[in-house]
Amino acid sequence: MSDTIDAKGQCLCGAVEIEAKSLQKNIGACHCGMCRHWGGGPFLALQCEGEVEIIGTNQVSVFDSSEWAERGFCNQCGTHLFYRLKQNQQYYLPAGLFDLDEELHFDHQVFIDKKPIYYHFANETKNMTEEEVFAMFSGA
Repeated sequence: MSDTIDAKGQCLCGAVEIEAKSLQKNIGACHCGMCRHWGGGPFLALQCEGEVEIIGTNQVSVFDSSEWAERGFCNQCGTHLFYRLKQNQQYYLPAGLFDLDEELHFDHQVFIDKKPIYYHFANETKNMTEEEVFAMFSGA
């Protein structure tokens, strides 16, 4: 059984479609301040190991949210479309874009030390702090 899946999703209004190749089946939650400000809560994301094709690119706006990443959204309905690392163009896509309820599994949380106390997930997950996340991406 594969850990990835090819999937198609779309924004709320249908103006933008996303086709993702080798989308990981494991959902991660990011609790960093930027993600919580962006969506009003944790970012529930799927990492894409392969190509991401965006249909309707003229409806996509991109915001440079940090030195290392940018965030895309539909400029018609506001749906969050992606978080993309600039250095290697790695995509993290909102799990809600895809109708894959049966195939997905919530298994990790990042920036766990930044999670506010007013919510808690019941799932047993691998948890990483801000320091651990930055160490992983810096190769330290």
